[in-house]
Amino acid sequence: MRSLSVKLTLAFLIVSLAGVLLVASFVWFSTGSQFDQFLVDRAEAEFVSFAENYYAVNGTWNGIAQSWQEGRAIHARDNGGPPPVLALADGNNQIVMTGGRYRLGDVVSGRDINQGIAITINNQRVGTVIHTGSPPVRDALEQQFLVKTNWALVYAALGAAMIAVGLGALLARTITKPVRELTTAAHAMAKGQLKQRVVVRSQDELGELTSTFNQMSADLERANALRRQMTADIAHDLRTPLTVISGYLEALRDGKLRPTPERFDTLYGEARMLQRLVDDLRTLSLADAGELAIQRQRAQPVELLQSVATAFEHQAAQRNIRLIVDIAAEVAAIAVDSERITQVLGNLVSNALRYTPDNGEIRLAARSQQGQVFLSVQDNGAGILPDILPHVFDRFYRGDESRQGDESGLGLAIAKAIVELHGGKISAASAGAGKGATFTIQLPAV
Repeated sequence: MRSLSVKLTLAFLIVSLAGVLLVASFVWFSTGSQFDQFLVDRAEAEFVSFAENYYAVNGTWNGIAQSWQEGRAIHARDNGGPPPVLALADGNNQIVMTGGRYRLGDVVSGRDINQGIAITINNQRVGTVIHTGSPPVRDALEQQFLVKTNWALVYAALGAAMIAVGLGALLARTITKPVRELTTAAHAMAKGQLKQRVVVRSQDELGELTSTFNQMSADLERANALRRQMTADIAHDLRTPLTVISGYLEALRDGKLRPTPERFDTLYGEARMLQRLVDDLRTLSLADAGELAIQRQRAQPVELLQSVATAFEHQAAQRNIRLIVDIAAEVAAIAVDSERITQVLGNLVSNALRYTPDNGEIRLAARSQQGQVFLSVQDNGAGILPDILPHVFDRFYRGDESRQGDESGLGLAIAKAIVELHGGKISAASAGAGKGATFTIQLPAV
């Protein structure tokens, strides 16, 4: 039995049948019990009325049993069944009409007398009707009525069971339909068709599972696309310097070119580019694996920003770009790997220098707010287009091919990985093309 739909249908059937049987059994016994009680109450009312009239007319209980039996025979109510359910005691608590376990002349206990129904004439108790506890006698019509009632209950139970089976099967199909669709989509993904979408049919747990599956499928498709793009970008970035190096070496080997310092500088520059790409890929792979080592120490944000500003001061001065360090009063300290965070800030300043025109301005700032320290690098350069902004931290993302220069295209991705290893966040903001950009690092204060 491998079908979930069949299992659910059988489960619903078993639960429904169990419920129907329990209810039917309870109603069955309850109906019989209540019907017997009705017969007892009716017999009690008839007998009490008869006894009161009999004593009022005769002034004695002598002959009451015979008179009662004659009356029952006339009304065809005596079928010779079990002993009557009632007995009669006189004013002295002696049985004058037998019934059940009571025999003629027996003295009834006071407790039974108190539980019985007193017969009073002129405000004087002359007798007591006592319940014997014996089952009532059902005549043919009464028995037929009870049988028909029980059969009606059986038919109702069978009908309820059939409806339960139908509803259970329908509900099982409704529940398992999205499961079957998810299974089909999962099989398609296993075959390499990552772009799958299943219709969300409800807002319950199954609907939430379907939405999560759709999101997973979209993420996998996007990750696969990024992987293919990254592979192509790595091949492109490796091929260019390798082509230059191999071309120069081949020409030098064949004597077509003379070895000169300028040509060796070109070869060295291309080799350095390859080295940077390999180093960046290694750093990123270590970060992805959670194995990038960081040595946390207490550091002051002002010292980190001043260090980065000093490192790029000469490069900025060559293009007459103002490098401003803006530190708010009383900025909290942070627990970071100073070398790694300096690497991140250096990458941000390097990008800012690349996209800021001559005579521009780059501002390095730090401030504290609600237990967080914010380090920002702001420029007034080329800015970032709105459609590019969400992807600036993607690996090898080329929003503008002309801006790649001799960089590996992994700098911002590495910066994000390093910041997140410190439990922080990094974000980019820009008002649009030509309006500059701001990169902000958020780190916990200590």
